[in-house]
Amino acid sequence: MKVFIQIPCLNEEETLPLVFEKMPKTLPGVDSVEWLIIDDGSTDKTIEIAKRLGVKHFVHHRRNMGLARSFRDGVDYALKHGADIVVNTDGDNQYPQDRIKDLIKPILEGKAEIVIGDRQTATIAHFSGFKKLMQQFGSWVVNVAAGTDLPDAASGFRAYSRNSLMKLNIVTPFSYCMETIIQAGNKRLAIVSIPIETNAKTRESRLFKNIWQHMARSGQAILRSYIMFKPHIIFSMLGGILLVASLIPFVRFFIYVALGESDGHLQSLIFGSAMLVGSLLSFALLVIADLQKTNRILLEDQLERTKEMQYQK
Repeated sequence: MKVFIQIPCLNEEETLPLVFEKMPKTLPGVDSVEWLIIDDGSTDKTIEIAKRLGVKHFVHHRRNMGLARSFRDGVDYALKHGADIVVNTDGDNQYPQDRIKDLIKPILEGKAEIVIGDRQTATIAHFSGFKKLMQQFGSWVVNVAAGTDLPDAASGFRAYSRNSLMKLNIVTPFSYCMETIIQAGNKRLAIVSIPIETNAKTRESRLFKNIWQHMARSGQAILRSYIMFKPHIIFSMLGGILLVASLIPFVRFFIYVALGESDGHLQSLIFGSAMLVGSLLSFALLVIADLQKTNRILLEDQLERTKEMQYQK
C-alpha cells in the first residue's frame, strides 16, 4: 500500500517548512509514504527548500497553470508511480498534516473512495459572515448536483483511492474541488467527510482575486457539471419558466380579443411568441444534452480502461 501526499505550490518558500513540520513519514496500514511537490511556476526557492525537506518527487510547470491542472498532473504522476491513495493538501499550511492518518482511514477500511476534510467553516475566525454564508450555499448547490451530504465541498484537504481517480476526469481550468464531488456523486462513489481544524492563516488566497471572482468561477464550474450530469434540471427548468412566461401574454392577448379590444395589444402576442420559441429551444437543447450525456458515459468508460492499462502496476 503506497500513499502519495501531493502539495501544489506557487512561491511557498516561507510556508513550506511549516507544512512539513507535521508531515507524516509513515502511516498506519501503509507500506510507504511519498511526498510530491507540484511546482506551478514558482519563481522563488520553493523547489530548493522542498529538496532540503526531503522531497524526492516533483512535477514542474514552467508557468502558472492553475490549481485544477496542478491537481491533475500530480495525480497522473502519482498513479504512474504506483499510488494506491493520493492525498491532496496545500502549500500555505492551511490544513493539519497530522490528520492525514485519519483522512485515509475510511479508504483503508473500505468504507469510502474519497474522504474530505470538513474545515467547519462556520467556526473559522478569519472568514467573514458573507464568505461563510457563500461557503454553505456553494456546498448545498454541489450536494444537490451530486446527491451527497457534505458540509464543506470546497475543502482541498482530501484523500482519493486509486479506483476513484481512475473514474474521475478533470475538465475545469479553475478548481477541481467541486467538480470531482459532482462527478463522484453521479458515478456512485462513496464519499465521506471528517471534521478538522485549520491552522492559522498565513497569507491571502492566490486562487482568486476576491470573493466575487471566486463565486463567478465556482458557479461556472458547477453549472458545467450540472449540464454534464443533470441536463434535465437546467434545461427543463429554463424551458418551463419560458413556457409560463409565454402563456401570460398569450392569455392577456386573447382576453382582449374576447372583449373586442385586440387592437394595440399585438406586442403581447409578439412577446409570447418569443418566449415560446425560447422554451422550445430549451427543450430541444435538453434532448441534445441528454444524448451527449450518453455519449460521454461511453467515452468515460473507454477512458477508464485506457487509464487501467496506462497506470497498471
